Amino acid sequence: MGKLIYGFNVSVDGYIADAHGNIDWSEPSDELHQYWNDFARETALSFYGRRLYDLMSAYWPTAEQAPDATPLTVDFARIWCAMPKVVFSRSLESVGSNCRLERGDPVDVVRRLKAETAGRLELAGATLAAPIVRAGLVDEYRMVVTPTAVGGGTPFFPTLPSWMALRLVETRTFPGGTVLLRYEARRH
Repeated sequence: MGKLIYGFNVSVDGYIADAHGNIDWSEPSDELHQYWNDFARETALSFYGRRLYDLMSAYWPTAEQAPDATPLTVDFARIWCAMPKVVFSRSLESVGSNCRLERGDPVDVVRRLKAETAGRLELAGATLAAPIVRAGLVDEYRMVVTPTAVGGGTPFFPTLPSWMALRLVETRTFPGGTVLLRYEARRH
């Protein structure tokens, strides 16, 4: 059985994107970029919602050819392109290589693939994450808190039917005051 992890760069007030969908405020330091590269390298399967998949697939397949590409960018581009992905969408007709298009219920599909897949599973995209978080399928939450308040936008956590108990398993500080908060879900 896989371990499902939901993680994002998050503003200090709890948002993964501002009210306009902008994430430029969360530009990672080299050390943080390496952290996310290592995380992705160890991921067996990623689940993407359509919007985040559209954003990522518009950039990463050609990122290593960009004139300003750094070694960290090139490394992540290669990792991301090689990583198996399940993309949930009702509107997309096709997805890129190493991707599978899924139109089924995300909770059912993630539950099944979590049971069938060994290793680390990544949950990517707040809209996709919402029903999966509410269903209690997430094993670990990784919030990389940036010292920026955005005042509103897309929250990391969806509206929950009740409070959720978490157990802190790691903290780590990155340059610029960014802090990783890693929590495990407490199962009742």
